[in-house]
Amino acid sequence: MSPLSPYLNLDPKYLVQDTDEFILPTGANKTRGRFELAFFTIGGCCMTGAAFGALNGLRLGLKETQNMTWSKPRNVQILNMVTRQGALWANTLGSLALLYSAFGVIIEKTRGAEDDLNTIAAGTLTGMLYKSTGGLRGIARGGIAGLTLTGIYALYNNWEHMKGSIARQSL
Repeated sequence: MSPLSPYLNLDPKYLVQDTDEFILPTGANKTRGRFELAFFTIGGCCMTGAAFGALNGLRLGLKETQNMTWSKPRNVQILNMVTRQGALWANTLGSLALLYSAFGVIIEKTRGAEDDLNTIAAGTLTGMLYKSTGGLRGIARGGIAGLTLTGIYALYNNWEHMKGSIARQSL
């Protein structure tokens, strides 16, 4: 066998891995559970909110300062708007993701099952709690919004399974 590179002097057979990359405890799943995914969800929503808020802040800053000439005060005003909107949206989406993840983990541990019912219930409860300061009407609107969004996600997530079962029923 020839080495990969004359400078490396390494046999490529040492690069082939026959075993798994991670060592898992006996009986552990190879997929991540809801608790492990919660960290990704919360962080991803914070970063998405910050990016969206920064773009929105840039748009608002440029709109509010369009009558000013390009100068330091205008730049400072635009940067203040970008920072303010970025933090606002990051906080909002991060809070929603935290509530959703916490409800999802609690419901999964309580029910002992990992399915789409947990997702829909967590989304509904998140919407209800997030809008709870708006009274009963706000709670209902938040719950409906959470139910709708997580219901659409559950349908999207199971589309291939549903399409296959519909095709089998028509035969």
